Amino acid sequence: MTRTVVASATKEIVIGFDQPFCVIGERINPTGRKKLAAEMVEGNFETVKSDALAQVAAGATMLDVNAGVTAVNPNETEPPLLVKTLQIVQELTDIPLSIDSSVTEAIRAGLEVTKGRPLVNSVTGEEEKLEAILPLIKKYDVPVVAISNDETGISEDPDVRFAVAKKIVERAADFGIPSHDIVVDPLVMPIGAMGTAGQQVFRLVRRLRDELKVNTTCGLSNVSFGLPHRHGINAGFIPMVIGAGMTSAIMNPCRPQEMEAVRAANVLNGTDPNCQEWIMTYRDHQPAAAGTSAAPVEAAAGSGGRRRGGRAARRSAG
Repeated sequence: MTRTVVASATKEIVIGFDQPFCVIGERINPTGRKKLAAEMVEGNFETVKSDALAQVAAGATMLDVNAGVTAVNPNETEPPLLVKTLQIVQELTDIPLSIDSSVTEAIRAGLEVTKGRPLVNSVTGEEEKLEAILPLIKKYDVPVVAISNDETGISEDPDVRFAVAKKIVERAADFGIPSHDIVVDPLVMPIGAMGTAGQQVFRLVRRLRDELKVNTTCGLSNVSFGLPHRHGINAGFIPMVIGAGMTSAIMNPCRPQEMEAVRAANVLNGTDPNCQEWIMTYRDHQPAAAGTSAAPVEAAAGSGGRRRGGRAARRSAG
């Protein structure tokens, strides 16, 4: 059974087919968030801190950390900013981190300061990226997200995306990196632009599970891009893609509707034994008012503070 181990200084988690779905919190990312980007450039990390705490309270398994605030001289500006952001987040929480950057030097700098065994996000099938990133993965003995595109771009053909993923797994093996440390992102297409996107990704994830035997992840909200009421689509997508074999996703855990779908899928998939996590989270649940998403009111006593209910999540959603 494929098991991808990630860890902080004090906490280890496993991504795997027999494990609860791994929720990688996406909020610490200035892409498309002008206010956050401006704050980070100015050295203001208050939103970073609040987003980190809110995502942990909402049930994130890991946190993705990105500091790509500018396209101007990113090789110079991004490494120190990413290091600072990672250090701040590590001081606030003990859950494992994902180092998210397209800048090789930023990844290198992040690996120097991140404790435990972080996930690196990411490498592509481009030769330049493979030669730059895979030696770092081997040196630091960490897992990596493998995105299924290469020099030709992102193919709409799922067979091509599978071939790129296979290439990355094989090239990683050449560096002595085992396949269980490759977490493939098969690239979820927007269902509003491509009506077969859901069917495609379900088939592709099954192939990745059955043929390459690798864990998988995705940018979850990509599937609903451009549609109204995106969270309804996302919530419907979650149990279907988990059923196909996906084992993690980069997503917003502060959306109660989507986290309910994750927890329900864990119950139905047999990765929440005896429904324990579901019961701890929702035993004090109250029905939502008409037109709103249901959410837990308060976690059960003895839950170790991992779930404080849906109120904090709703406050931080947006």
